[in-house]
Amino acid sequence: MSPTQLTSHWHSLNRTTVRALQGQKLHRYLRDCVLPFSKHYQRVFAEAGLKADDIRSVDDLAKIPFTSKHDLLPTPDNPRKSLEFVLVPDAAVLAKRPSTILRALSRGKARVKEELDREWRPIFMTATTGRSTESVAFLYTQHDIAHLGLGSGRIAELGGRTREDRMLNMFPFAPHLAFWYMYYAGIEKNIFCLSTGGGKVMGTEGNLRAIQKIRPQVITGMPTFIYHVLSEAVNEGLRLEGITCVLLGGEKVAEGTRRKLSELCAQLGSPNVQVVATYGFTEAKLAWAECPFTPGLTPPGYHLFPDLGIFEVIDPETGAVQPDGVGGEIVYTPLEQRGTVVMRYRTGDHIENGLTYEPCPYCGKRMPRLVGRISRVSDFRSMRFQKVKGTILDFNELEHALDDVRGVGSWQIELRKANDDPLELDEIHLHVTRISDESDDTLRTRLSNMLHSHFEVRPNTIQFHSAEKMRELQKVGVALKEQKVVDNRPKSTVAPHQPPAAPMSAPARATTMKPEAVRT
Repeated sequence: MSPTQLTSHWHSLNRTTVRALQGQKLHRYLRDCVLPFSKHYQRVFAEAGLKADDIRSVDDLAKIPFTSKHDLLPTPDNPRKSLEFVLVPDAAVLAKRPSTILRALSRGKARVKEELDREWRPIFMTATTGRSTESVAFLYTQHDIAHLGLGSGRIAELGGRTREDRMLNMFPFAPHLAFWYMYYAGIEKNIFCLSTGGGKVMGTEGNLRAIQKIRPQVITGMPTFIYHVLSEAVNEGLRLEGITCVLLGGEKVAEGTRRKLSELCAQLGSPNVQVVATYGFTEAKLAWAECPFTPGLTPPGYHLFPDLGIFEVIDPETGAVQPDGVGGEIVYTPLEQRGTVVMRYRTGDHIENGLTYEPCPYCGKRMPRLVGRISRVSDFRSMRFQKVKGTILDFNELEHALDDVRGVGSWQIELRKANDDPLELDEIHLHVTRISDESDDTLRTRLSNMLHSHFEVRPNTIQFHSAEKMRELQKVGVALKEQKVVDNRPKSTVAPHQPPAAPMSAPARATTMKPEAVRT
């Protein structure tokens, strides 16, 4: 099977075939696109003494130095540093290639010139959210935009979507991957899709009216915002029948989140909804989804596109590639991108159970999958609860634990300093919306005991708020991403986060659940 055939048969190939075809494609991509036209990787390969001919297999990727977000950030000497990652073709080089000459002979020079311009000229951009570092722009050409549609269309196919479906895209309107990914999903699969722009554009009421008018089978957006919209619909006594899938992105999705969204949909007249999580990041210009599965069963992992990119899972301490099924940090290398390109990109995201090529237990397809919970290094925050030593508290696990608590709707964690004194100890204040009939005191005690037993910390205060007040605290419809964790400590006193010291396959509690630091 040729590499070009992989696009239509990617879900039926075994591990050996996938990796062999990826190696061929990687070599050509480096030889024809990256090394001739990327200023950054020309320098990286020269310093490492590498050439394109040295990279002919997926295993050869280990020869290439990693790229991280730090490499993209501007410096005083180079304020436009990210532009060094943009592929800038030399017209003379392209003109001399046999493939270009043959195309010109058969199609005419003017047409080929237009085709090359559409393939290489940046015309669009998305950007990182800039929550942990300065925002970085990623440029797209028409070639990249076509692959936005291809990738998002595959997510639609995976979910069994058809032209008869209607989608409501409630991701915030911004140069943000999630919004445009869903926008192009509708275009690629010829599915009606209304993109509302989220809360900042139409607000909660506007999105509710849109759901009532178009009666979508699929609603997609940030988990927190969708929860607020559906909660408001329940409060207003609305009927939103016909919803079959809630597709989530931009935030972690705990089992409790799935349960709450499913229960809200059932109250609104849409029982048995599939709640599906996606994983994506700006630097990949792609996102991937879980195979829809029966609620209550184990999520099957994120189904990947091996013809569009290569995933590695590495030991975050040594950089060594982990065997299949072993957790570690996710590293991504594209195989088709133009515009801004990053190779062997360290995402800072950790996948619990690593990479597998085994058939999906739900759909049976053989595409590689990332399996288990994904957590972000930026969600480890350093805190000092004692005079002598600090604590590393993993907010990935903390968020999952709070989302899983029955009787709790939305919530927010606020980090402060005692007496607002930068030299004092750190404090955790928990803000909660109660959705059960139990008393505040009972729920407060249950929450405090859960956090102490699982994380060895107790909140300094647990405050209960109305749904309206919680929307205000979380900045629903105001911020690009709703604020579930707010760090109000003086920035100069916040110690930098450190990644877990133990192997990623070790139990989370053993590595992160002591009272000495926190991550979000």
